[in-house]
Amino acid sequence: MGKDGKMIVVHKFRTMYTYSEYIQSYIFQYQNLQTGGKFRDDYRINFWGKILRRTWLDEFPMVWNMLCGDIKLVGVRPLSRQYFSLYTPEMQALRTRTKPGLLPPFYYDRHTPETIEEVQESERRYLEAYLQHPFRTDWRYFWGIVGNIIFHRKRSK
Repeated sequence: MGKDGKMIVVHKFRTMYTYSEYIQSYIFQYQNLQTGGKFRDDYRINFWGKILRRTWLDEFPMVWNMLCGDIKLVGVRPLSRQYFSLYTPEMQALRTRTKPGLLPPFYYDRHTPETIEEVQESERRYLEAYLQHPFRTDWRYFWGIVGNIIFHRKRSK
């Protein structure tokens, strides 16, 4: 889901087996989410996918999305329809007011969100600040994210 609810195609290296995206709701129903908001024991990820995800190389093709103007550098992550449906209606409306981003706001936070509610709260803080002062917010978040990744070894789980 992109700005104004428009569906966008996000370019990434394939890290899952073919057609894995079609069973996402099934995985959610039976595996549920682990701490950090990802699927617990996600068997859809292939061998190379684990390596690409660990090194963040799977994100590299998203640069094309930035060049096309579908996403920006800092912002809430683009979500699938299924994952987007887990958000509250208020957060769905707030998220669709801006373009998604490559670097998510929770990398800015000292404490990594562990539940979907904490992820939404982190995104809410970013989005409300961004809607008031777009450039200043993205500048502050960018350098905070870079600092947390480099000096505090911040990673998603």
